[in-house]
Amino acid sequence: MSSTNPVQQAVALAYEHGEFAPKIVAKGRGVVAEQIIARAKEHGIFVHQSKELVSLLMRVDLDDHIPAELYQAIAELLVWLYELEHDYE
Repeated sequence: MSSTNPVQQAVALAYEHGEFAPKIVAKGRGVVAEQIIARAKEHGIFVHQSKELVSLLMRVDLDDHIPAELYQAIAELLVWLYELEHDYE
């Protein structure tokens, strides 16, 4: 029996001041993905949904920095989040 619903995936990024790029700090599928999303929401961390970007980030090893090929996409997302957060202040 096959499912028409794709398995939920999630990736968490973190950036430390002084590092050259964000790191993958958590990633998973199914129940693990649901837990990552739930914890983010519990801590007031914005959850962005982009299946394409998550799919690319799932290929990066845990604790590795994002690859240079994704800098532009992540930078645009961070700018958008910054603007979103400051619109609510």
